[in-house]
This record gives sequence, C-alpha cells and structure tokens, in this order.
Amino acid sequence: MSSSNVAIYPGTFDPVTNGHLDIVKRAKKIFDKVIIAVSVSKEKNPMFSIEQRVSFIKESVNCIEGIEVESFDSLLVDFAHKKNVKTIIRGLRAVSDFEYELQMGYANNFLDRDIDTLYLMPSLKYAFISSSVVRAILKHGGDPSSLLPDIVRKRIKCI
Repeated sequence: MSSSNVAIYPGTFDPVTNGHLDIVKRAKKIFDKVIIAVSVSKEKNPMFSIEQRVSFIKESVNCIEGIEVESFDSLLVDFAHKKNVKTIIRGLRAVSDFEYELQMGYANNFLDRDIDTLYLMPSLKYAFISSSVVRAILKHGGDPSSLLPDIVRKRIKCI
C-alpha cells in the first residue's frame, strides 16, 4: 500500500471519545488505511495508562476495516517515517483548536517537508466533546457515557 493511501491520526486519546471516532470514520472515507497513533504523553499525566488507551481504541474500532492502533513515544514525524506515512490527520472542533493545530502542522512540516496535515471537522453533535471534558466529568463523579463509545463507557465503569 503506498503512503498516499495511508494517514496517521495521532493523539493522547485520554480517553477516546465519540468525537475521535467521528474523525476516524471521516478519515477512512479518504484513506485506505488510518493508523491511530496513541502518544504515551507522560508530560500530560494521562488519567488512563497507555495500555488502557490503546485497548479502548482497538475495541472501539474493531469493526472498521483498515484501521491500525499503535502507541508511540517519539516525535510524530519520526513515527511517520517509521510507518512511511506522509499525511497526518487532525480534528478541529472550534476556532480555538485552529491556532494550536496550525502551529503543530507547521512544526511537523518544518521537520519534514514531505509531511502534510489534513484537518477534519467532526459532526456538529461532537464539536464540543474533548477528552479533557470527559476527564473533568469523571473526576467530579458525573456521567460522560453519551460522549464515549459503548465499550469505553463499560470499561471505565469497571475501573
């Protein structure tokens, strides 16, 4: 499979949300294969372990063909080189996401001029969902179940 038919969708996914899955489904309409790259992100002090986050995603996308899920602990461009992928997918929910994502896209392109970033918007019903919102709801004893894939909701209740 040529690298033009493959994209990487990176993130911390702490935890994966319905908004993330919406972006995955949109990306899959464009690319034959999407690699969901789960960043270890020790500096963000994730609520869920890298193993849990990878497992949540794998179980959430197991019915979508052409999806791979891997963790990484390096520069994203280095992971992209390793996978021979030239396109990075990023989701944009609001204008507030744009400045940060644009900076990251420029930085990745600076590190490798062959790397392009494709920005996708989630469906409007997912535009407010973020992992940060879900974590805040969880920390305060709220119910974020409608924001999460069913398998993640069930697994979080068991934790």
